[in-house]
Amino acid sequence: MSYNRNMLSLRLDPGIERRLDQLAQRTGRTKSFYARELIEGNLEDLEDRYLAEARLEKRRPALTSRQVRKELGLNR
Repeated sequence: MSYNRNMLSLRLDPGIERRLDQLAQRTGRTKSFYARELIEGNLEDLEDRYLAEARLEKRRPALTSRQVRKELGLNR
């Protein structure tokens, strides 16, 4: 499998950086491995959270359960 790898640079709090360094040293894995694991393992939750917050900020009218079922294609 071929991946198009892009680089991401970020600044970390020194305490977090130290913990990440220690984990990498103790396990023989790279800091990038753990950063990738954290991102991949939590991205879906972050998407859910921030998309829900964005929807709330738009102040759309509330939906009834019937409307939600219809939008989700759950009508029987």
